[in-house]
Amino acid sequence: ELEMEKKMAQNKFSAALEIKEYTAVEEAKLHIIDINKKDSTNRSAARAMIKQANGSAETNDKDYVFIHFILHNLPKGLIGLLLAVILSAAMSSTASELNALGTITALDLYKRNRKGNFSQNHYVVVSKGFTLLWGVIAISIACVASLFDNLIQLVNIIGSIFYGNVLGIFLLAFFFKFVKGNAVFFAAILTQLIVCIIYYYLIHIYPSGQEKLGYLWLNFIGSGLVILLAMAFEGFDRLLRNPPIKT
Repeated sequence: ELEMEKKMAQNKFSAALEIKEYTAVEEAKLHIIDINKKDSTNRSAARAMIKQANGSAETNDKDYVFIHFILHNLPKGLIGLLLAVILSAAMSSTASELNALGTITALDLYKRNRKGNFSQNHYVVVSKGFTLLWGVIAISIACVASLFDNLIQLVNIIGSIFYGNVLGIFLLAFFFKFVKGNAVFFAAILTQLIVCIIYYYLIHIYPSGQEKLGYLWLNFIGSGLVILLAMAFEGFDRLLRNPPIKT
């Protein structure tokens, strides 16, 4: 019943949006939000009943939507192929990330801050140890992340907070070569702080579906902001180093 009501409200929202009846658009939007609240209440009640009947039962089903679609809507041969592709891609990505983290930690942190001459075998063993350490850290984070409602959304939110800043730094390196490292460094720090503040006050403190800003916009904001701030810092730094000569 709620699904039918939600579908009708969505159709009204689309129709009102097409004819630019903004009053009807707001009414339909509020109706959809109210339906989502009822649906969330029903889901919470169902989870409570399941937990009461079986305390060890898994009630978080949001991360199984894609797997459910694969298992029940795709041909059997394609199911096996797709699952094999997903698992191989996940294993390959995880292995490369852990090896990269272990190598970087061993060479950039351990080797630089360790006095004395050691053999290559020593650094290989140290690199393997750091790889194991990063694996334990990754598993620990995965155990904590499983407590969230939707892991896919969690990954996208965390990525959106940081990816824009990283993209902006790469764009500065490729297309704005006149901007120096110090300006980029301070711009990146300030941008990351601003993005975190925007996320908290426009997204995090609001209930799901009522956010003032979509979290994917953080990518665009972060990349644009770091470029603008870096150029401004570079211009200000050049002005301080080469002040205009008064005539």
